[in-house]
Amino acid sequence: MSDHEIDDIDDIDDIEELATALDDVAKTHGRASQRTVAVKRFGAASGSLRRQKAPTPATEDDDEEEPADDDDDEGTTLGAAGAAAAGGEGFQPGRAAVYLRTWGCSHNNSDSEYMAGILAAHGYTLTRDAEAADVWVLNSCTVKNPSEQTFVNAVDRGRALGKRLVVAGCVPQGQPGKGTRWDGLSVIGVQQIEHIVYVVEETLQGHTVRLLDTKKVKGSEDGAGGGKRKDGGARLALPKIRKNPLVEIIPINTGCLNQCTYCKTKHARGELGSYPVDEIVARVRAVLAEGVVEIWLTSEDSGAYGRDIGTSLPDLMRAVIAELPDHAMLRVGMTNPPYILEHLDAVAELLAHPRVYAFLHVPVQSGSDRVLVDMRRQYTCAEFEHVVEVLTTRVPGGCTVATDVICGFPTEGDEDWNDTMTLIAKYRFPAVHISQFYPRPGTPAARLLRLPTALVKSRSRAMTALFDSYTPYDGRVGETMRVLVTDVAADGRHYVGHGKKYEQVLVPMAAVGTQAMGAMVDVEIVATTKFAMIAKAIAVHPPPFRAPGLDGGDAEQVAAVVKAGVPQVSSRRRVKKTETETANGAAPTPSLPAAAAARGLTETEWTSRSVEVVTARERQLARLSLVGGVAAFGAAFYVNHPAAAAAAFAAGIGALFAGMALTSGKVAEFHDQVREAREARDAVRAEVEAVGEKTKAE
Repeated sequence: MSDHEIDDIDDIDDIEELATALDDVAKTHGRASQRTVAVKRFGAASGSLRRQKAPTPATEDDDEEEPADDDDDEGTTLGAAGAAAAGGEGFQPGRAAVYLRTWGCSHNNSDSEYMAGILAAHGYTLTRDAEAADVWVLNSCTVKNPSEQTFVNAVDRGRALGKRLVVAGCVPQGQPGKGTRWDGLSVIGVQQIEHIVYVVEETLQGHTVRLLDTKKVKGSEDGAGGGKRKDGGARLALPKIRKNPLVEIIPINTGCLNQCTYCKTKHARGELGSYPVDEIVARVRAVLAEGVVEIWLTSEDSGAYGRDIGTSLPDLMRAVIAELPDHAMLRVGMTNPPYILEHLDAVAELLAHPRVYAFLHVPVQSGSDRVLVDMRRQYTCAEFEHVVEVLTTRVPGGCTVATDVICGFPTEGDEDWNDTMTLIAKYRFPAVHISQFYPRPGTPAARLLRLPTALVKSRSRAMTALFDSYTPYDGRVGETMRVLVTDVAADGRHYVGHGKKYEQVLVPMAAVGTQAMGAMVDVEIVATTKFAMIAKAIAVHPPPFRAPGLDGGDAEQVAAVVKAGVPQVSSRRRVKKTETETANGAAPTPSLPAAAAARGLTETEWTSRSVEVVTARERQLARLSLVGGVAAFGAAFYVNHPAAAAAAFAAGIGALFAGMALTSGKVAEFHDQVREAREARDAVRAEVEAVGEKTKAE
């Protein structure tokens, strides 16, 4: 069947109208489940769409150990995947559970927050339970090999579980061709996230959708010029579910002007595309009215902002600062040296503003000019040092500068490496992101002869040892400062605040109660660590109003609200660290028994006493038992000795029953086990107390 083009698609501004138009085309051809439709352009996006019947997902099990799979709270979540497998019959929009997982930078996190908000606004349920979800949305990062590999592993696991999959982010955008592990899956590009509902609904109905094109808009921000320029991306006024209700991440531009030889992100985010100042300021006003107290301006290169639309980062900062009340703070994201050099004095002046964190992330990557040339970084070490000197000396009270280092770039010699070590030792940066060189496919550096792996690792260890050798907060005990509290520490006992220089300060929760969350707090430093200062509260200055959910309850409840946000899956390291944590890294509901929370059960499921509760480990044991049972039966038929055959037959029966028992565990049985364990514990405790009383009497 030939592609059918919709020529009058310019008039379609709503995604549901687009879906209707596509269905009309499908009816014309009479083959709705096997159609391929090419769309020239729709809405503000100059995008193309390829839609086809998706292959039936594989159903073989995955051996990775993951959180338990349970039904949703109501026990009635669509089952849309089953309906979709039947060609979409019975499909009901907004009645599916969506599992959203994110890797990567703050820009990627903002994209996920938008996708979550749009899906929720259309009635979809966001779940942390991957195996109970009807569809997975996987938002990927392509900066390093390990982050991409974890994304690929998640894709493989989703296929094995028979899940409908939508892949997003920089990995499929930068490498969309055939032969990838995500070939045949629905793909939503980094500039098309506002169409996530359409992509999810088509995927649930068994179709494959690919939205990857770059958005173009006419002229420049002031209307000059007759051509087209790259747009920033999805509109900033879209619905959003923030990971932290107090912190708003606003992308100010996408892409960059650099041509770094090692960078894969450029392939995905492309050339610079800036949002207009007015649109960013409007978003700031809106979120401040929702109780947000901290604004992050993020992009792949903040310093390059506005060069494509006739404005600049200082102009944007001034406009945003004018909107900030006294209880809110602004944080500017990462910038590369070449473009911040043009505005260095102005940026230093603005970082000194009382409502702006005196903090900037400026990656150096190497302390060798020769290596910087090979990386095409477009600056020298002297220029980088000039940036650091201006920021740390001209901002009253100083400025925190964070940086990045790549260890083992292919052309890096011993002298080059020594220069990098010397640079880091000179400035003793409080934050250094240390990375080994990874050859990213399609980049010029990937074609270079790599250094020996052992040498790269040794340099990485040496840089880590250098960073660990100094403590940036020495001599700060007794200092007083004002911090903005926006988060809860991993230990659950401290609030996390940041001072003017965006230095992390931990404040004991018990001493200040719930009023500290989202508030300015005057503190005195009482101790320091490598990564934070510990303080006692002197005075709390609550904001005029609070974000929803933060205006009542005890400290634990407030902490739970802040830790909720967009369903996220924490890193495997964190999951292993605390086994009773749920899939998104948040603490289990305090009202549930620990044993139930450890199995990922909700309160509704715990009280229902009828939900199956089988862990990944038990499923693995069940499979082994079933395989062992079949093998034993086979042995029974082929062994000539009667006694051995009888033993093998008995073993087969036992293994099969064990496997079935493991895969049919119910909460009711689990209740009984927990109750029996508690009764046994109480009996022992009573006996110990009785012995103690008897000893006292004697």
